[in-house]
Amino acid sequence: WESGWDSGDNKEEESTSLSKAVEEPPGQSQPWLQDCVVSLSPCADLLVVAREQKAVFLSAKWRTDQSGREEMTLAVSWSGTLSTEEGESVSSVIAIPLASQKRSSTGRPDWTCIVVGFTSGYVRFYTELLHVDPVLRLKCRTYEIPRHPGVTEQHEELSILYPAALVTIDGFSLFQSLRACRNQVARAAAAGSDVVPPPPLAYKKWGLQEMDTIVDHSSAGVMTLCVFDQMKNASILGGFHASVKGSPPAMSQFVTVGSGPYTGFYYAVEGNSQPLLSHVALAVASKLTSALFNAASGWLGWNKNKSEEEAAQKQKPKVEPATPLGIRFGLPDSRRHGESICLSPCNTLAGVTDDFGRVALLDLARGVTIRMWKGYRDAQLGWLQVQEERGDREFSPSASLPRRHALFLIIYAPRRGILEVWAMQRGPRVGAFTVGKYCRLLYAGYHLMGVNSVTSQGWQLHTQQVCLLDPTTGALRTISIPFHLALSDKKNERAKDMHLLKRLSAVLKSRDALESLLSNKNAPVSCLTNVTSALHDALKQQDEVETSLLQLCSSHLKLLQLYTDIQQLQSDSLEGLEEELSRVEPTLQRYAQLSSKPSVSFAQDSPDTPLSAQAFLTQLEVTEDGRVKVNRGSDAEWNQLGNFLFWGCLCGKSPTHKVCDTLQLAGFSPQQLLSLLMSVWLQREKEVLQKPVDTVKQLYTLLIALSNMEGAVEESWDPQSVSPWWQQVRLTCIQSHNAAAALLAALVAHCAAKASITSRADSKLQSEWEAVSMELEQWVVCVRQLEDVLVLQALLLVPSPQGTAGGAVVQCSIKTLLEGGTGGIADSVSKWVFRQNITPERLKEILLKKRSHEELLLAVCQRFPDSLSPDLLFAHCSWEYVVQWNKDPEEARYFFSAVEHLKLISSPHIQLGISSMMWSTFVVKRFSAAAFLMEKVGKAPKDRLCRRDVGIGDKAMTSFLGCCVQLLQILMEADSAMEEVRAPELSVEEVWSGAEGPASIAQLALEQRGVHYPLVQHHWLLASILHAAMSFTVKVKPLSLFDSKGKNAFFRDLTTIQLMPSGDMDPGLVSLRQEVINPDILRRHLVCELYNQGLDLRAEEAMLQVEDKEVLGSQLLVLTGQRLSYSLLHSQNQTQAAMELLARLPPTLCTWLKAMDPSELRCPLVSLSKTSRLVSRLIEMLPENHAQYSLALHLLEAVDVLTLSAEG
Repeated sequence: WESGWDSGDNKEEESTSLSKAVEEPPGQSQPWLQDCVVSLSPCADLLVVAREQKAVFLSAKWRTDQSGREEMTLAVSWSGTLSTEEGESVSSVIAIPLASQKRSSTGRPDWTCIVVGFTSGYVRFYTELLHVDPVLRLKCRTYEIPRHPGVTEQHEELSILYPAALVTIDGFSLFQSLRACRNQVARAAAAGSDVVPPPPLAYKKWGLQEMDTIVDHSSAGVMTLCVFDQMKNASILGGFHASVKGSPPAMSQFVTVGSGPYTGFYYAVEGNSQPLLSHVALAVASKLTSALFNAASGWLGWNKNKSEEEAAQKQKPKVEPATPLGIRFGLPDSRRHGESICLSPCNTLAGVTDDFGRVALLDLARGVTIRMWKGYRDAQLGWLQVQEERGDREFSPSASLPRRHALFLIIYAPRRGILEVWAMQRGPRVGAFTVGKYCRLLYAGYHLMGVNSVTSQGWQLHTQQVCLLDPTTGALRTISIPFHLALSDKKNERAKDMHLLKRLSAVLKSRDALESLLSNKNAPVSCLTNVTSALHDALKQQDEVETSLLQLCSSHLKLLQLYTDIQQLQSDSLEGLEEELSRVEPTLQRYAQLSSKPSVSFAQDSPDTPLSAQAFLTQLEVTEDGRVKVNRGSDAEWNQLGNFLFWGCLCGKSPTHKVCDTLQLAGFSPQQLLSLLMSVWLQREKEVLQKPVDTVKQLYTLLIALSNMEGAVEESWDPQSVSPWWQQVRLTCIQSHNAAAALLAALVAHCAAKASITSRADSKLQSEWEAVSMELEQWVVCVRQLEDVLVLQALLLVPSPQGTAGGAVVQCSIKTLLEGGTGGIADSVSKWVFRQNITPERLKEILLKKRSHEELLLAVCQRFPDSLSPDLLFAHCSWEYVVQWNKDPEEARYFFSAVEHLKLISSPHIQLGISSMMWSTFVVKRFSAAAFLMEKVGKAPKDRLCRRDVGIGDKAMTSFLGCCVQLLQILMEADSAMEEVRAPELSVEEVWSGAEGPASIAQLALEQRGVHYPLVQHHWLLASILHAAMSFTVKVKPLSLFDSKGKNAFFRDLTTIQLMPSGDMDPGLVSLRQEVINPDILRRHLVCELYNQGLDLRAEEAMLQVEDKEVLGSQLLVLTGQRLSYSLLHSQNQTQAAMELLARLPPTLCTWLKAMDPSELRCPLVSLSKTSRLVSRLIEMLPENHAQYSLALHLLEAVDVLTLSAEG
C-alpha cells in the first residue's frame, strides 16, 4: 500500500495499483455481496452478513498457516434465519461493542450486541416495535473524547430511520438495559427459571415532515448556536418583532437525504417537546444460538411457554405516535435523489451520494455544499481521522502544543474498481488504489458503547475506522494513512522523510535488520560486506555489546570473504545469466521459428566466405606509432572482417584468450574490436539461436577479455557517470533490428559489466555505490526494453493469411519505437491486426482472454499494459482501417471495420475525437460528392456516375453511406456521454517514458474540440436519406428536402455553430418530404428481397399490395436475368441443351445475361418452374410499349426451352 500514495506534486490524475487486479472466477457473474446487508464491529472481531431472512455471523479466530505464521481470520460462528414475523426480511444491521465495567479493562469490549432492523418495523436487539413502517437504516453514535476545551460533549445514541419517522434511543439507557438483560439471562440459564423483565427503555420519536422521501440520515448530536445565528433565525422565523431568549437553546441536529429536497436539515430543541417513554420490554424474537456471546449467556430475552409466545405474536404491541418535527431548511434539487450520507468523526462534515454519480461534501454548521466530485456512481464513503505521531513534531516550533489531527474522506467507486483518499476540506487526492469491482467499504462511524469521560481514562481503544471487504478473495483490508499526507509543499517532503527515517531506525535497532539484509537476493556482495563490516566495527566500540549479534557479524564476514575469493577464482562463471536465459527461452524459440524463412542470397555475400589476404590488407592500416587501425568500408566488408576475427571464438573452435592477446599485441583499438564483435554477433543471429547457451558463454568470455584490455575502460572514469565502454554496447543493441541477438548481447553485457565494476570497486578498496547503481540501472532498463521488442517482433513476424492485404513486416528496434512516439507500439500492432484480418469482435475476445490460442498477442499486451490498453488499441485499429480504406475505397469492408472498432472504445472522449478526425479527414469530401451527385440526377445514381463523381461503385457507395450513418450516430452518442465521464489520462510504461516523436492518435483525439450536436444530427439525417435512397432505389433530390439554412449548414466543420432550420417548415417542403416517404417503395423492396431469398410464394402474396407494378416489373426483370445467368453461365452442371440454347439466343439478350451478377442472389438454386412463373408475372406487369417488354418475351422463351429440355 505504501507505493499507492500520490507524490508531493499532488497530481490528481495519477493512481497506483494497490495490488494486481483480481480476476473474477469463472462461476461468479453477479456481485452477490452488493445485495447483502453487511456490518463490521469497530473492533473488527465480528462480521454480520444478512440477506432477506437469513444471516451469517463470523467471529475472529487465530489460526496457523502452512508456513507456521499465526494470522487472524473471520470464521463462521452462527448461520440461520432471523425473521419471526411472516413476510419480513432484514433491512439494516449494526454491531455495537459494549465496554466492560471492570476496573482492570484496557479498552477491549466486554461483548458485542447485534441490532437488526426488519421491514416489518421491528428492531430486535437479541426487540421491540417502535414504528409500523420498514426500518431503513440503523446508526450509532458513541462517546468521543473532546479534542479542545469548550467543545460540547456528545451523548451516546442509537438512531433508527423509518420512511416518515426517526427514533432515537439514549445510549446510556440502552447500555444499562442490555447489560441488565444479559445478566438476567445468564442467571436464568444457570437456575433454569424464567427471566425477570428488563428495565424500561427510553426513546424519542420524531415525525420528519416536509420532505417527499427519506432514505438515509445522520444524527450530528447536540449543538448550540452563537448569538448572531440565534438572532438571525429568530428574525427569519418570527419576523421583525420576534423575541430572543437570553441564552441560545441546545438543539439536536438531524440531516436526511432523499428527494424533495434531496438534503434536509432538522433541529429538535431540547426541552420543548417531552420525550416519549416506552415501557415495552426487550423481547426475544430470534433463535440465535447462545454460542455467539457466551456458552452460558442464553438468549437476550426471557423464556415463555408455547401458548404465551403464540399470544404475544398475535397481539401487536402499541405503537407510540411521533412528535412532528418540521424541516428547518434543505438543499433543493428536483432531479437529484440522495442515496446515502456519511458523517465525519468530528460531526462537522458529511459526505452525500446521489443517483447522478456525484459525491457532495456538506458543511453541517453552515448547511452548504462546499465540494463535489463527479463520476462516482454507486459510491461508498468512509472517514478516517489520523493523529499526528509524537516523533513528527520534535523539530517543530509548536512541539509543546497538542498533537494535530488530519481528516480524510475515503471514496470507493465500484464501477471503476478504485479506492481514493482525499484530504479535507479542500485538499488534493493523496492516494488511489485499484481494487475489485464487487468490494464493500465498511465504515462503522462509532466506537465502544458505554464509555464516558471517567472510564476512558488510560484506555486505548482497539478499533478500526475503515475496512474493505473483497468477496473474490475473502480478504478484509484495513486502511491506514500516514499523517504527513495531509501536509503540503516543503512540510510534506520533510515529514515524509522523517517518517521514513523513523521506520528505518526502528528496523535497524533489531537483530532482524541484519538477517533481512543478508537474505535479500538483490543486494550485491559488496553491499553485504560493507554493511556487515560497519556494524561489526560499531558494536566493538560500544560499552554494552550484544554478544550474539557480534558473533553473527563475525561469522558472516568470514563467509562473505570466502564467497568473494571463490567467485574471483571462477572467472568464467556467469552469475544469474543461466536463469535469465531459461526465462526468455520460450520467446527465443518462438522468434526463431517465425524468423527462419527461406531466403535467396548470393554466394559471395555469405558470411562464411573466407577472407583473403588482399581484402585483409585493404581494411587494415598500421599507424606511425605502430598501432593497427581498421578502415571502415562497406557493411559487408566490415562484417566479413568481424567474422574472420571472432566467429571462430564464438563457435568454440578458437581459443578466446589467445585470440584476444594476439589482437592486443598487434595494437588493435579495443573500441574497434568491440564494434566488430557486436556486428558479427548481430549478423549471425540465426546461427546464434541454434546453440544460444554455448555462444552466450563464448561472448561473455570475449567481452570480459576485451574490457580488460588497456584503453577499454578508462581509469579516470567518473563513478557518477555512465561508462563509455558499456554505453557503446548499449547503443549497438538499441539500434539493432535483430531483437533476439541484441537481447542475448545485452544479458551478457549486463553480467560482464557487473563483474567488471565489482572487481574495480574491490581493487580500489571502496564501494562506488553511484557508479554501480547508475550503470547497472541502465542495463536493467535496456534488457527490459529488448525483451519487450523481442515479444513485439515475434508477433509482427506471424505470417498473414492467404489473400489478405498489407505491406512488408515491420522491423522494430528500441530506437524506432522511441522515435515513433507514444503511439508507435499501438500503431505497429494495429497494422499487424489489419494484415491478419482480425475482426473487431474477435480482437475484443482476445483482449478479454476468451481466446487462449492468441497467446502471443496477449503476451504483447501484458508487456505493454499502458501503450496497448484496449481503448488505445481499438483507436489505432480504427484509424488504420480507415487509412487503408482511403487507399482502396472500393473495399467497403475496411470502412465498416473501422466503424466497428470505433464502437468498442469505452471512453467517449477518445471516441468523439477519433470520429471527428475520421469525418473531417477522410469522409466528408466523399460524402458531399455523393449528396451533390444524387441531388443532380434525382435518384440513386448508376455505377458509372458513382465512379466518376464519388470515386467508388454503386455497391460500395451504398455501404459507404451506411457507415456514415453509424459514424455520425457514434459522434452523437459520444458527445452526450462526455459530461458523465472524466477524460482518461494517457500514460506509457516507465521504461518507455523517453519516447520522442509524433503524438499518438488517442492523444490527438483528446485534443479535438467538441462538436455541435445539432449540426451532427443534421448531417446524420442527410446520411440516412442518402443511404435509404441507395438501398431502396428511391427517386429523390436529398438537398431539396431542406430549406436554405439547412443547405448552408451541410458539410461545414462539425465543431462550428451554424444557423439551423427552425421549427416552422415551408409547406412545400413538408409535402415534398411526404412524397419521398412512400410506403410503396418499401413494399417493392420487400418483394424483391423475398424473390432474392428464393421465397417465391411469399413474394407473390406481398406483390398484391404493391401499387406501382410497372416499376416492380423492371426490378424483378433484373433478378430474373440473374437467375437465368446463373443457370446458363455460372452453374457447374451445365447441360448440352443449355449450351445449345445459349448459342441460339439473340445477341442483345446474350450480352445482357453476361452482364448480370448472380453473386447478389441469396438463393441462386431455384427451380426453373418458379423462374418461368416469375417471368409470366413480369410480362403481365410490364405494358407492351415498355422498353424492356421485348426482353421479357425473350426471357420467357429461353426459360420455356430450358424447362422442356430438363423434362426431356
